[in-house]
Amino acid sequence: MTTRQKEPRAATRNTRQQRSQRHADWFSAAIGRTRFVVLIAVVAVLLVSFSLFLQGTVLALSTLYGSWQDTFTNGIQSQRGSLAVEFLEIVSTMLKAVVFYLIGVGLYSLFISPLNLTSALGVESLADLEQKIISVIVVILGVTFLEHFVRWEKPEETLYFAGAFALAGGALVFFQRVHHGQGSDLQQPEAKLRARRELFEHDDEQRHIEEEDVKRAEEVTGAKAEGKIEPDAGAES
Repeated sequence: MTTRQKEPRAATRNTRQQRSQRHADWFSAAIGRTRFVVLIAVVAVLLVSFSLFLQGTVLALSTLYGSWQDTFTNGIQSQRGSLAVEFLEIVSTMLKAVVFYLIGVGLYSLFISPLNLTSALGVESLADLEQKIISVIVVILGVTFLEHFVRWEKPEETLYFAGAFALAGGALVFFQRVHHGQGSDLQQPEAKLRARRELFEHDDEQRHIEEEDVKRAEEVTGAKAEGKIEPDAGAES
């Protein structure tokens, strides 16, 4: 086989490889664009969050109006016990709204576009989002138990509820301890402070990932692989 015969075959092989690469790039881009489907979940969750915030606000105004009306009518003694429970229900509603809000903005920042808000809150990965949500859920469980404790209508049921709360809350706290520090290596203290400054002082919602953040993340990841630092020390190193 002569050199002239080999050259057309090599050119044909290169052309096929280029076409295959273009098809692969197109398919990869199409798959990557499917991330925008998360917008459906983001919008739905944020609507739930806003609805809970509005309901909590209406409940707070209604409770304040009713409590002051009863105070002027029947005296301050009429508000003992029941008022604390009603206010705790408002707090519980607001905390539930916060959970949905964190899920909404967290999903948007992770899948659509990074936000300074989530960076300031320390949400750089799905693991970070889980940690924040679990923390709020534990607080909601505590508030709910406090409502039952203040009512003290059925002591046995309150005792059972305390046991269930201890099991559920203990499991969530244990999960947090086990997965502590398993989040993103980009979650650096200086990155958080910079995001907060850009968000609250300069009103910049969009987060810009700096080159120094990427280099620091590479250094931390390499140090973990070499065993120079503990695996759970990456988030704050």
